[in-house]
Amino acid sequence: MSRLPAGILREATIDVGAIAANVRHLRRLTESEVIAVVKADGYGHGAVRSAAAALEGGASRLGVADIGEALALRRGGISAPILAWLHAPGANFHEAAGAGIELGISSFDQLLQAGAAASVDRPVGVHLKLETGLGRNGIAPEDWRVVAAEAARLERIGKLRVIGLFSHVSNTSADDDRAALQRFEEGVAVAASVGLAPQLRHIAASNAAIDLPEARLGCVRLGVSIYGLSPFDDRDSGDLGLRPAMTLRAPVAAVRRVPADHGVSYGYTYRTEGETTLALIPLGYADGVPRHASGGGPVWIGGTLFRVAGRIAMDQFVVDVGDQPVSVGDEAVLFGDPTLGVPSAKDWADAAGTINYEIVTRIGPRVPRRQVSA
Repeated sequence: MSRLPAGILREATIDVGAIAANVRHLRRLTESEVIAVVKADGYGHGAVRSAAAALEGGASRLGVADIGEALALRRGGISAPILAWLHAPGANFHEAAGAGIELGISSFDQLLQAGAAASVDRPVGVHLKLETGLGRNGIAPEDWRVVAAEAARLERIGKLRVIGLFSHVSNTSADDDRAALQRFEEGVAVAASVGLAPQLRHIAASNAAIDLPEARLGCVRLGVSIYGLSPFDDRDSGDLGLRPAMTLRAPVAAVRRVPADHGVSYGYTYRTEGETTLALIPLGYADGVPRHASGGGPVWIGGTLFRVAGRIAMDQFVVDVGDQPVSVGDEAVLFGDPTLGVPSAKDWADAAGTINYEIVTRIGPRVPRRQVSA
């Protein structure tokens, strides 16, 4: 029976070797430059460690949602190009410009703010985001020409470097994504007509990068896939040649033998069918374990798969292990690499009615991350 070291209440191990290997594999598969997306603290894996591993695997750039995340990477010693694309209204771009952060631009006002952040000898790098049907941020099609023309003017006078044009697809269907790609190409043509010739075009995230080759455009933004998770419902990580990087585990904190019809956890939504053993796992929704998976989340203990019994509480939940020989201190794995026999993040997503992206990203700061490299 596997056991955790004494004194560990809960932990997530992060295999940085898996992240590097996943990037290496996807870079070969797509034959494209890789922007590794490490927003939301590297999808819960740790932004700095994930960034370093992705760069080791061959990524040439990093992507984050906001400037604060980008500056945190700089403070963590990451010197590679970083793109940040979601900005607060009226955001000041001077600190980002000083740190060499590339800015995603979704409006004329943002473009002017970026230009204003330039210094005499330091143009600001920007990627113009084109709205192509997702309905989120991005320059509206009716504004493409005026924004692109102003970007070209600011580039000519040394205020900006237009490094890329980008967008996002919906992953609804191949036809929907091809329609978005067509609209994007129209925007690229508009930009070219006013004199812009950026080095990068990127519209494909993990789903399209893997499944829609024509969307690769020589540069792809890879998020969930670099952490070894599949962006598809019908294929798992093993099918895609990926290795999950996060394993969430805790020791069995208590074991209790109880009679039949014994209630378990709040509300007694679970009652034992017969005499049985209950094992207490010290992880709960305060740690990011989804309460919606109450009564169904899978847990691996000693080579056997069990299910959460009753409601997941803030700090703990219970597993009915029957007559299996389970002891205090035995390792309980919630998810990890399913090729090793343990549940996957998707198994927990299915139990909670969500997606694997959310399962890893929501693991909270109370869970220590321990870096490994298998």
